[in-house]
Formats: sequence, structure tokens, C-alpha cells
Amino acid sequence: MRAAVDLLTQYAAYHRDRRNIMSHFLGVPMIVFAVGALLSKPTFELGGLVLSPAWLVFAAAAGWYLTRGNLVLGVAVSLAVGILVALSHRATGGGTAGLFGWGLSFFIVGWLIQFAGHWYEGKKPAFVDDLVGLLVGPMFLTAEALFALGWNKPLLSQIEQRVGPTMLRDLAKIA
Repeated sequence: MRAAVDLLTQYAAYHRDRRNIMSHFLGVPMIVFAVGALLSKPTFELGGLVLSPAWLVFAAAAGWYLTRGNLVLGVAVSLAVGILVALSHRATGGGTAGLFGWGLSFFIVGWLIQFAGHWYEGKKPAFVDDLVGLLVGPMFLTAEALFALGWNKPLLSQIEQRVGPTMLRDLAKIA
């Protein structure tokens, strides 16, 4: 079980260009929303709650986030992902057309935005080398948002000591 600092550092190594990080602030939530939409059916009742496969995946992901050794970050990313899943279920309207319309369109566009960001970065996406990167993406963005609000500067410093600060890659030097 890798700690949040190690996971964030590994992910950050693939995400140092600020344009790439900004693209992820669009693409990652779109992909999480899309997965929520695509897994919104079938629904079933359990203990008075109406659940879907998306909520089961959410529960597993939230459990993972909460056990990475940083409770504030775990709660914040779980809350963010939960909101996206709830919104995706509302957007689908309970119908298959909404499920596929919202789900597929957000999934495709979200990944296109991700790959555009990685063009700026000049590196492949983190999940190519470690599938856990698919879970770390929302955690990384939540941490970045919290860092921008002044939260846990020592954690940010620790990450930057390992992989360097963010920058803008000079695109003129691309061969």
C-alpha cells in the first residue's frame, strides 16, 4: 500500500507542465463523470438505498483514497468523486440514451483533452506505466486545488523536491 506522497510524486513526474495540469482539470473530471454515467445502470436497492455499479466502484475508490495516509486529502477527493458520480446519475435521466450520450461523449472528449495536455508535457500519461495512475489522477487534482488554497505546503514541497517544480515546456525546442 503506497502512501499518498509516493503516489502523488510518481504521478507528478508525468505532470510538470502547467498546461498539462490545467488540461487535467478539465479532462479528469469529465472522465470520472463519464464512468459514473456509463455505470449508472442497472440500479438495485440495498438497505433502502438505490445503488448502481458506479456507486460500488465509488465505494471501493473512496476506501482506497481514505487509506493512503492523508485523511484530509482522502476525504476531499472522495467528496469530489462522489459529487461527479451523483451529477452523472442526474444527467443520464435514468435512460439508456442519456447513459450513452453523456457517458461516451464525456469519456471521449475527456481523453482527447488529456492527450492534448500530454503533448504539451512531452510525456506519456502516467497510467501507461502504472494503472494505479487512473485512481491517482483525481487525487492529484484535488491535491493541486488544495495546494492552491494554501493547504499542506510541506507535502507540496516534498513532491517538488523529488520531481521539481511545475513549468512551461519550451515548445520551440521540439524537434
